[in-house]
Formats: sequence, C-alpha cells, structure tokens
Amino acid sequence: FRLRPDLVVASSTPLTVALPALLAKAISGIPFIFEIRDPWPELPRAMGVLPKPFTPVLEALANLACRQAEAVVALSEGMAETARARGADPARVQVIGNGCDLDLFGPHIAPWRPAEATAWEVLALYAGAHGRANGLGVVLEAARILAEQGERRLRILLVGEGAEKTALIKQARGLQNVTFLPPMPKRDVARLFAGSQIALHILADCPAFAEWTAPNKLMDGLAAGLPVISNAPGVAARLLAEGGCGIAVPPGDAAGLAAALMSLVENPARREAMGQAARGLAVRRYDRRLLAARFVGLVESIAQEQASLAHSRLLAISGKG
Repeated sequence: FRLRPDLVVASSTPLTVALPALLAKAISGIPFIFEIRDPWPELPRAMGVLPKPFTPVLEALANLACRQAEAVVALSEGMAETARARGADPARVQVIGNGCDLDLFGPHIAPWRPAEATAWEVLALYAGAHGRANGLGVVLEAARILAEQGERRLRILLVGEGAEKTALIKQARGLQNVTFLPPMPKRDVARLFAGSQIALHILADCPAFAEWTAPNKLMDGLAAGLPVISNAPGVAARLLAEGGCGIAVPPGDAAGLAAALMSLVENPARREAMGQAARGLAVRRYDRRLLAARFVGLVESIAQEQASLAHSRLLAISGKG
C-alpha cells in the first residue's frame, strides 16, 4: 500500500499469496497476475495431505484468485485447465512454463565429479528435494537391483536435502553405487551436471503429477545437454519422447528404471545423441530468456490496458464536468 504498484504478481504456492493481491485490488483497484506454479488445492488433495477442514476455504480462495486476476499464468497446460475450471477467462490464461538457464548449465561449464566416483563410472545425477513428493526410494531400489546383478559401471548421485533424506540414507545402507551429497550452490550443481552423463527426473507415484507439475529439474538436465530419465508420465514423458532426449519409465518401476539406466550406460553413442538433442531443445524452446520475454510482454500489455482504462475514465469524468 505504501509503494502503490501498477501491478501485482501473486505467484503460488502457497495459495495464500493471493490474499494480499485480492486485498490490494479490492481496496485500491490494483490489478494482479495470478501465477500457478503448483495447483492448490488440487495437488495436495490428490496426494492425501490436505486436511479436510481447510478444503472449502482453499477452494474459495483459488476460485476468487482465478476469477479476479487480470491474467493467469500456468506452468503447464494441466494447470491452465484447473484455472479455467475455476472460472478464469480462457482468453486471459497463458501457459509459460519453467525454462533453462543456458549460461549456468551447458557444455561450456567446467566439470566436477565427487571423490567417490571412479574414472570409469557413468554418473546419473538427481539434484533436488528429498521429500515425500519426490519418491526417491525407487532410485535406491533400482540401485540395489543393479548391485545384485554385479553392475559396477554406474554411480547414482543424490544431491539435496529434505524430510525423507535420513530414511533414504538408511535404505541405501550397504549400497556402494549410491552417493549422497548435501545441498550446494547452483553453480556447483551446474559443475556436477557437467561432470555427469545422465540426469534423473524422479517423482512419487501420484497420478496428479502427470499434468499438474512442471518439470523444473528436467530443465536443468536439458540445459546441461544430458539425456534425461524420468519416471513422470504426462508432460515430462511427452517432452522426452518428442524431443528424443531421454527415456520415460513408469512411476514406481524400479526394474524399469534400472534397465533404462543400463541402456544408456552400455550405449555411449545413444547418450551423446540424446544429450545433443536435449541441449538443442533447451536452446530452441526452453531458453528462460525467451519465456521471460513472454512474461514481460504479458505484464506490459496489462499495464497498458489499465492505463487506457484510467484515461477513459478521466475523459468520462471531464465530459460530465
């Protein structure tokens, strides 16, 4: 209220970010863009983590945000559909997804490999949260399958932190082909991607993830020019298939994940071709500068529209006077 902005961007989650935007519009007429980065309450309800007493309140807030926003930005078409179902004007719903940082990630970055990795090992990297929604237990099951087969050419790196990490470390006890690393600055993660040969995009087995998530971790793999193995159906699986830049396996399928990993370990030429396709796709379609330009264009169009409305109101008042 002190700044008197021309426009507010309310980026969810949490869904409560819509409250100050709605308040500013109601009191001062300030327009807002509602960005849906995760659809609430749809996603937590599908995961079974939404307390029932909160459901009606969150439903009402999501409906109001979608209907009152000057524009809704969704990270996937599935998220956009939830906005339209909640009453958002279809003409004012845009899909602007996650993008690739082509400066931070890529073949121009100096590689780094952890001390545990031998020179002959292919590294498969997961970098991100270690929580319930990430479902990393299936990765450890795949690692155990490969260890029991006597496979020594692959090492899986799990980088990050989360509520499930302690349990995951316990589950991985005895596995020599898995290395846990702590969270690290993004630039160090980029060097680790440059030193790896496979990127992992892993989610828990939840049908809602198919269309209601945006593959952010997948974008880092594409930008780094690595083939990506994903166990997420829907958006991620289609992207990999259409781009020829990775392998999609069924969610929860540890044996399928192990087989996909070995198919890339055993075929360096295929890894190289998929990696080149990944980087090419990142440059052509997912450069975050291109996506940022689209977002800026939306913001400027709304600002110009509001300025025109204000000018028309002034003319009307002057005419009456």
